[in-house]
Amino acid sequence: MPSAYTPAPLVKLTHPEWSRNAVIYQINTRQFTKEGTFKAAETHLPRLKDLGADILWLMPIHEIGQKNRKGALGSPYAVKDYYSVNPEFGNFDDLKHFVQAAHDLGMHVILDFVPNHTAWDSLLASEHPDWFSRNWKGDFHPTPWYDWSDIIDLDYSKVEVREYISAVMQFWIREADIDGYRCDVAGFVPTDFWNTLRKELDAIKPVFMLAEWESRDLHIEAFDMTYAWSWYDTMLKIAKGEGNVSHLFIYYSWNEKAYPFDIMRMLFVSNHDKNSWEGTQYEQFGGATEAVIALSTVSEGMPLLYNGQEAGEGKRLSFFDKDPIEWKEHPIGALYKKLFALKKKNTALWNAHWGARMIHVPNSAPLKVFSFVRQNEKDKVFAVFNFSAEPQTVTFEESLFHGKYTEYMSGQSVELSATAKIELQPWGYQIFVH
Repeated sequence: MPSAYTPAPLVKLTHPEWSRNAVIYQINTRQFTKEGTFKAAETHLPRLKDLGADILWLMPIHEIGQKNRKGALGSPYAVKDYYSVNPEFGNFDDLKHFVQAAHDLGMHVILDFVPNHTAWDSLLASEHPDWFSRNWKGDFHPTPWYDWSDIIDLDYSKVEVREYISAVMQFWIREADIDGYRCDVAGFVPTDFWNTLRKELDAIKPVFMLAEWESRDLHIEAFDMTYAWSWYDTMLKIAKGEGNVSHLFIYYSWNEKAYPFDIMRMLFVSNHDKNSWEGTQYEQFGGATEAVIALSTVSEGMPLLYNGQEAGEGKRLSFFDKDPIEWKEHPIGALYKKLFALKKKNTALWNAHWGARMIHVPNSAPLKVFSFVRQNEKDKVFAVFNFSAEPQTVTFEESLFHGKYTEYMSGQSVELSATAKIELQPWGYQIFVH
């Protein structure tokens, strides 16, 4: 008889096979091209494929409300009609054509979905006013405490709301052949709704679900990936000289002990929120930018590239008005392409259960230099990062890192043993592969 204490896997969902070594690319359709349309964005698909993008995340595609609109064009997160396509971007057939073109290139497409709230003048607000939560005065209200004056909250205590949102999300998978969703403020929607929904979506086709939230529980039955906000915040403190590598130990300790292994956490240097409201990658991370990008790719987790980063992300994109990306060749684009190629090839760097755990390699500058190994029966990576503004020369303890390698960025062959010393420039890093 099995014991009542027999361990059971925490993760009960099945990740789609195509996510095993995937990276994710976010498209802000309004700013992605001068035209701001799906048709214009489709012309970039071969470039994105060459860059190494696998999962294309389209920001909300629905018609935007007029009432209490912010800016000239409004926020795409103030949805008027969940079954509509924003005419600013094109029409339903344009979207389907974009998805099919991505599929033809071996990429997958997920839609940004806004389940928590709608625009003030949404169809639901006029047709089903009882589906919305009310404030103490009995009126519609935005999400409490936030400055989200252009939206009103749905009430998930209503079975009808849950059934409607589920039907909408099934519709876009069936009719547009999308491959899943990025779910806005997913933690503001009850977890039991997500758990039921995931089963309904997977019954149509294997989907990929990304939650804009940081929570272990959402991984159990509903979401393949959640945000790693705490990773971003930790890296930002280190880049600004307000923290050191010991703060990274805290993140990775929680990542290993509090979260199950068979999950994905999204690691990012920029996204639409960070870019528009806080700063570009260089404004945020300065000289540490490339090292942080590299860690986002070789760490446990899936790296996100926000459109425009590969062109140097030269400006903060307007959120409520037209402000096209200035596309140009940039070293950051070449860096991402090279790192993504490594992630796809080296099985130790794959996602969730397909990849390998990070194992700390102690070094002689523990507050400045972050070093670890990821290895399995086939592949091995030894990564060393100088997260300080001063050059460092470090030695290492124990024997886990010993072996013959190629330093991936330079292509140089090297053998590392107990006497190895590695010199690192300020914010420098080396990635050794075997």
